[in-house]
Amino acid sequence: MSEIDRLLTNIRACRICVETPLKTPLPHAPRPVIQASSGARILIAGQAPGNRVNETGIPFNDPSGDRLREWMGIGRDVFYDETKVAIVPMGFCFPGLDAKGGDLPPRRECAPKWRADVVNFLSQVRLTLIIGQYAQGWHLGAARKPSLTETVRCWREYVDETADTVVLPLPHPSWRNNVWLKKNPWFGTEVLPFLRTKVGQLIA
Repeated sequence: MSEIDRLLTNIRACRICVETPLKTPLPHAPRPVIQASSGARILIAGQAPGNRVNETGIPFNDPSGDRLREWMGIGRDVFYDETKVAIVPMGFCFPGLDAKGGDLPPRRECAPKWRADVVNFLSQVRLTLIIGQYAQGWHLGAARKPSLTETVRCWREYVDETADTVVLPLPHPSWRNNVWLKKNPWFGTEVLPFLRTKVGQLIA
């Protein structure tokens, strides 16, 4: 077994959010969801699996995934090819629902425990998509703008074509962001063409 396979096996068996949680334990059995290989060229850094993903164990296996694949200009065959695309959320397990029926934030135990080790193995990644405020906070640090909208609007500041890996901040593709997408048409006219071109170059 390779080192990255051993790491992925350990992640998929992780129960830290139940056995040694930072606060309230995960309200259901852990089911970590991750897709990765050392040869992946694209890294999708998301937030945490939703309930449907938790049920199937397949990342972005929901309407959000349909929209994300449309944004990237690829089908499920490429998206779920771990040799091309790594999917590493900030929290590996579905965190549960809040009082309004929305997903809770990613569990705080995951990233400190596992994230740096996983990212270190992804040495062939040339495009990192950072989706949502939690992933943007981890990957951009102090370079993140005060709001998600401003961070995504300033995407060109984070795209360094001379760097080994191009970093592109995105909003979450959830239906909950339909209003955001309508209010920010520049996302579709400016960001998505760049994204699709870059993805096409890397999977060709």
